[in-house]
Amino acid sequence: MNSIKTAKRLVVVSVGFALAMAATPGTAKAVGGDRSGKEVVAAVCSACHEKGINGAPRIGDKKAWSLREAKGLGGLTQSALNGIRKMPAHGGNPNVSDYEIQRAITYMVNQSGGHWAEPTDKASKIVPRSGENIVKAQCVKCHETGLNGAPKIGDRAAWIPRGTHGMDALVSSAIHGHGGMPARGGMADLTDAEMRAAVIYMFNQGITVAK
Repeated sequence: MNSIKTAKRLVVVSVGFALAMAATPGTAKAVGGDRSGKEVVAAVCSACHEKGINGAPRIGDKKAWSLREAKGLGGLTQSALNGIRKMPAHGGNPNVSDYEIQRAITYMVNQSGGHWAEPTDKASKIVPRSGENIVKAQCVKCHETGLNGAPKIGDRAAWIPRGTHGMDALVSSAIHGHGGMPARGGMADLTDAEMRAAVIYMFNQGITVAK
């Protein structure tokens, strides 16, 4: 009889524990990815990013985050999903969705001087933009007319000398900024791969233009 009563009590306790876990704020939401960036940061990220533990960039530290911001949302998201240095994958919480990771990163960037738009479509995935699309959306603002000394798209004489040190050097200049051009052409959320695609697109236009 005692063993039966003990078993019943264990079942009740187990069910109660399960219900309590299901009711814990954020637990159920994490799977669906419904929390805002602020909520995710408060629940998960602030443990390290609030005080800069283990080298984590502290929220509000503009200098530290400006370096990360240059990687764009795509680059930062991949680092957070895979883990980087002492930060484990998904910030150590596998229940945080990829979408929530994006929102949390955006929130921390914005709290540290950034002006990113928080993702609102959890069904969307970060798809690299083509070089042509990036150039038409941003780079043409200077490279179409040669503003501030930017090599004009299609100007063979301007582009050939810039490729003499190799594509890596050319892309690196575009990523970090050069002359009158700001880092990433003033489009901070471009990833390194997207920058390379844009540079290659413009370079190819310059060397394939009809003589």
